[in-house]
Amino acid sequence: MPEGDTVHTIAAVLGHWLTGRRLDAVWVRGQYLSELTARQVVAVTSRGKHLFIDLDDGQRLRSHLGLYGAWHHYRRAEPWQKPRHQASLILEVEGRIYVCFNAREIERMRIQGFRDLDLRRHLGPDLTREAFDPGLLWDRALVLLPRDTPIVDLLLDQRVAAGIGNVYKSEVLFVTRRSPQLRLDDLSCADFDTLYRTAGDLLNGNLSGGPRRTRPSGAGQDRLWVYGRAGQPCLCCGTPVRRDRLGRNPRSTYWCPVCQGSAYSGGL
Repeated sequence: MPEGDTVHTIAAVLGHWLTGRRLDAVWVRGQYLSELTARQVVAVTSRGKHLFIDLDDGQRLRSHLGLYGAWHHYRRAEPWQKPRHQASLILEVEGRIYVCFNAREIERMRIQGFRDLDLRRHLGPDLTREAFDPGLLWDRALVLLPRDTPIVDLLLDQRVAAGIGNVYKSEVLFVTRRSPQLRLDDLSCADFDTLYRTAGDLLNGNLSGGPRRTRPSGAGQDRLWVYGRAGQPCLCCGTPVRRDRLGRNPRSTYWCPVCQGSAYSGGL
């Protein structure tokens, strides 16, 4: 599932291959954009779950993978692993093809244009790229969100901080021993510090491009504490892990009712 760590890594890889090179052809959702032919890529960056490809004429291509999007890289004659009709963005560069399949969003904008500035203004700090002050996140959340906002919705709200997705939501709550049934009003500024510093640590620990891991490398074959482990024994106490659809727009949350059964019982 693409989250902030995945998109950060994709941006680094694409940046290595594309920066300084000229585009031979560009298709966006099946439409050939001749005006972008011969444009040079000047930077590839990310913020949270958004990836930006900047061109030398001041244009920017933005992609958001959503739940099912993925980037592939092919040589020109190499067969694709997915059908062409699933390609949201295709870039041909020096005999290689870079394809973004099944993206939730693809958008062309001007760098520092209204849409670009508006998007960045509404996104919180990227936990993989920016130093952040948890106290300022706390203030930001109190302005943006009702006090009865479920904690599971808080962590997924990209306006507060960018990069946390459904996997990290469950893992952060488990590592910090917070119940997923808490609400914003149950938290203090110190709780914010713990939650978002933990999220930043976990995200930044997974920028190498390997399989995502939130448990220490020597802790056993299970890479994650609770996500995807419904019905299996908790790796700390042995209680079966629960999977509940929580939040105002319910999404799956994995948690241990013993380790996370109270508001706070001490982190790992």
